[in-house]
Amino acid sequence: MSGGGTETFVGYEAATSGGDKKRDSLGTTGSPAHLIIKDLGEIHSRLLDHRPVIQGETRYFVKEFEEKRGLREMRVLENLKNMIRETNEHAIPKCRETMQDNLDQVLQRYLNLQFVVLSKATSLW
Repeated sequence: MSGGGTETFVGYEAATSGGDKKRDSLGTTGSPAHLIIKDLGEIHSRLLDHRPVIQGETRYFVKEFEEKRGLREMRVLENLKNMIRETNEHAIPKCRETMQDNLDQVLQRYLNLQFVVLSKATSLW
């Protein structure tokens, strides 16, 4: 130890002090061992910790999926709107007209048939 007398062994101090002073087990923050451990932690996080990359890819996938889904749903809704407009403007009036014409024909046949049945029934009496 150098002449000041204030340096102590860190491991020994931690064992004998009873926890009064909280000190890094590798010495001071600027020590070479601490810097190496810090660098190893950064290397580990860059090479082996894939969570940030996976989270970024997941966010990108969800964003793209929602955009494409939104566009697809907009196209579906636009198609439905066009089909409803087409139905209201053309198909329903045409069906109503056809139904009215056929209903008139059916009613006329019914009335003719009823007249024939009634005339035969009265001739039997």
